[in-house]
Amino acid sequence: MNPENFRAALKEQGIDLTEQQMEQFAVYFQTLVEWNEKMNLTALTAKEDVYLKHFYDSVSAAFYYDFSKGGQICDVGAGAGFPSIPLKICYPQLKVTIVDSLKKRIGFLNHLATQLGLEDVAFYHDRAENFGKNASFRETYDIVTARAVARMSVLSELCLPLTKKDGVFIAMKGAQAEEELKTASSALEILGGKAESIHTFALPQEESERSVILIRKKRKTPKKYPRKAGTPNKEPLE
Repeated sequence: MNPENFRAALKEQGIDLTEQQMEQFAVYFQTLVEWNEKMNLTALTAKEDVYLKHFYDSVSAAFYYDFSKGGQICDVGAGAGFPSIPLKICYPQLKVTIVDSLKKRIGFLNHLATQLGLEDVAFYHDRAENFGKNASFRETYDIVTARAVARMSVLSELCLPLTKKDGVFIAMKGAQAEEELKTASSALEILGGKAESIHTFALPQEESERSVILIRKKRKTPKKYPRKAGTPNKEPLE
């Protein structure tokens, strides 16, 4: 997917990018490729792949959730900024927080934000489990996102403690999303979430399956969650 195909595909979904936004995506691509030479940010570096499998894929969350009203969004384990930075480019009114456990990636994100001229972005070097225990951040976000970080039962424990009551946790998944959601049903119940909808679609051109799962936060998360760093992954809630 070249930049013009990317623009046209988003326009079909009602997202009309300006020249400035197109330029921001071009700078994002350039910065990603340059930094990728000195640290491992992505296995994909061809322009067509980055625009399709990172940029378009990230923005696909907006096909099923309205980001135009802005709000506070927290992106857990965003790596090179996906999905929150592409969403921020499309919806500048979003206030973005990214938490990632690797300090080098936070360095990249700070540099990227400067290159793109982004405001209302904050990057934290921390484990999601510790971040979710911090009273300054716990249950303060309207939207919490995660893309391909861990299976749903684990992801719910990392993301729902950060989601405010009546807020939404958006999990971006590949194939097997329905199955993962079924397995995570008791974890969602424990953590105060309720599955609202699941949207499955194929990425244009290469037709690989993607799913966007929307989980509504119905009740406060019990204080004991998230458990200490590493535990959710070793002993997922059943």
